[in-house]
Amino acid sequence: MIEKPCELCDSPGGDLLWRDAFCRVVLVDDPDYPGFCRVVLERHVKEMTDLVPPERTRLMDAVFATEAALRELLQPDKVNLASLGNLTHHLHWHVIPRREDDRHFPRPIWAEPSRARVRRRAGPDHRALGLALKQRLD
Repeated sequence: MIEKPCELCDSPGGDLLWRDAFCRVVLVDDPDYPGFCRVVLERHVKEMTDLVPPERTRLMDAVFATEAALRELLQPDKVNLASLGNLTHHLHWHVIPRREDDRHFPRPIWAEPSRARVRRRAGPDHRALGLALKQRLD
């Protein structure tokens, strides 16, 4: 079986906000969900259980730091955390600030929208979000 290229090995997967040798945090360009971030493992691994327990903890610390930074800067109504990878078999977490008036609320953002496009909200300042992550992760 020929393995297809991995989009998260071949590209950052978004606007780079923070990185170390283990993982990176990127901002996804999604006009409906400003502040949508991905936390991406730097090496190609498929599942959380492929990591040893300290690595699992380290990756989740990055996910939680991203959530905390987004809550501080955007004050969303809710933050969704998801690790799906059905199409991209590279371990990564989605950290998605949600608003009660967003396009899909209360459904997941991958479901059918529950309303027409909503007024675009301002996203986080890239520099401020990068600094907030650096404070929490370095």
